[in-house]
Amino acid sequence: MTADSEYVQVLTTVGSEEEAERVCSALIDRRLAACVQVLGPITSRYRWKGEVEEGREWQCLAKTEAAKYAEVEEAIRRVHSYQEPEIVAIPILAGSKGYLDWISDNVRT
Repeated sequence: MTADSEYVQVLTTVGSEEEAERVCSALIDRRLAACVQVLGPITSRYRWKGEVEEGREWQCLAKTEAAKYAEVEEAIRRVHSYQEPEIVAIPILAGSKGYLDWISDNVRT
């Protein structure tokens, strides 16, 4: 991943609250994210294999350093049940120095 920002928010959606907990644990326990917020349930409508689908999902928002993206994606894929999960990184273009320092402090081993 190339990034203009040192920090990103990685977003994924999962099919259950329990799966969201597995994503959170995989990222926090391995210090791949400083924080993972879970929102939901939400309703998602999308096309999959030519059909319109609708489902109840939970959204996970992980705050991390851009350099950790590949490891974050790999960790999410290991615990994710979807054949092709949404995993996207959104650059954090600005933030308070204290908060961004906190992210770095909590993803370094």
